[in-house]
Amino acid sequence: MRIAVRGGTVVTSVQAVLADVLIEDGRVVAVVEPGSDLSDGFARKCDEVIDAIGKYVIPGGIDVHTHLGSIGQGSYVLDSFATGTVAAALGGTTTVVDFASPSDGQGMLAGVDAYHEKTAGQCAVDYGFHVFCVGASANTLAEMDRLVDEGVSSFKMFMAYPGSLFSDDGEILQVMQRSAENGALVMMHAENGIAIDVLRAQAVDRGETSPIHHALTRPPVLEAEAVHRAAVFARLANVPLYIVHLSSAAALDQVKEARHRGQNVFAETCPQYLFLDQELLGLPDFEGARYVCSPPLRPVEHQQSIWGGLAHGHLQVVATDHCPFCTWQRELGRDDFRLIPNGLGGIEHRVELMYTGVVGGHISLTRWVDIVSTNPARMFGMFPRKGTIAPGSHADLVVFDPNRSHVISASEQAMNVDYSVYEGRELPGTVDTVLLRGNVVVRDHRFVGRAGMGEFVPRGLCQYLF
Repeated sequence: MRIAVRGGTVVTSVQAVLADVLIEDGRVVAVVEPGSDLSDGFARKCDEVIDAIGKYVIPGGIDVHTHLGSIGQGSYVLDSFATGTVAAALGGTTTVVDFASPSDGQGMLAGVDAYHEKTAGQCAVDYGFHVFCVGASANTLAEMDRLVDEGVSSFKMFMAYPGSLFSDDGEILQVMQRSAENGALVMMHAENGIAIDVLRAQAVDRGETSPIHHALTRPPVLEAEAVHRAAVFARLANVPLYIVHLSSAAALDQVKEARHRGQNVFAETCPQYLFLDQELLGLPDFEGARYVCSPPLRPVEHQQSIWGGLAHGHLQVVATDHCPFCTWQRELGRDDFRLIPNGLGGIEHRVELMYTGVVGGHISLTRWVDIVSTNPARMFGMFPRKGTIAPGSHADLVVFDPNRSHVISASEQAMNVDYSVYEGRELPGTVDTVLLRGNVVVRDHRFVGRAGMGEFVPRGLCQYLF
């Protein structure tokens, strides 16, 4: 297959230039001056020529934090690998890295094997796995080594959720010490779960059971404290650290302090912490339950700090933490906010939502590409196969039309959830065409690919170190 994408502005993390992109057998073979002899000659022998005049051509988005088809919190995510990856493609994301979650008593290796079976023939985009790491037994540490060799090189630990996913300080330190040997990247859910559980129980004892108390019992200071503590352990072990779904100015300050000390401490944030705020949890008639996620939405004044962190490089990645639950599922917590399944949907809108940051003057055009594609690829060992447009890279491309706005509506989304937290929001640009390894999977914002087109991506080690 030969494809030429012609006349567009090719945007990477380092530049934006008018260029034609020439593709053969799923790889980029050249990025050349528009209308050059090379481009014209290639186009004459092409299977397809895609007109990108007046549009941006960017590397396919990479969402490194999704929970497709996951089970837990008293419910299950209805958005499967089949439906969720179609939604990802429609939104300009061509690779997802999901979390393999071993079931009770199951080791990490067996958990990853189960996820390989779960995803077989289902994914419409390329995919990889992180894995939940709970505790630090001798078997757990040995399995880390084997998984790194198999291309699963990142492990998520939790300072939250005592009694289930929680790991204590000693266990976290031991896993970090092992990662110093095998090169793995430790990802941290940084909230002080023990203190949070005290606040939650006290609130319910006072009769404070509505959704707003989910946020009020998980204050920013307990996120900041956990980020600080995780950074201390990473410093002791002399390893990089990746903070997932950072939500508050106070937590960001702790990341900045660690980085100023010279530590490789990195962090992602999510669109919900840039576009939604804590007031939504106080909506009447249990409407606020639709906005419950962890960490919770913060007061609106935190958004300016988060945007600044993205603009100045203190935050490296925007992922979604895609984990949606339908309205009827959230009814589990009508009488006790602690029982509301946590998580929001966003895999379909991440790339387009973050473009509003360009239009709004928060980030540059190249920074947009950096945080939705290039940095995720570098952070999780996929660059330059993915995350850029250059000779030899996978031909994962998005043709993005900045002149065609549209309005988010649950009635039109592909995500398998009955509402959108961004309902009615107008986006100033739209994904037009998407290529996955040189195959057109979205055309004129319609999915034209198929389940099973996605391939597993074995990942190397973090490439983003100082």
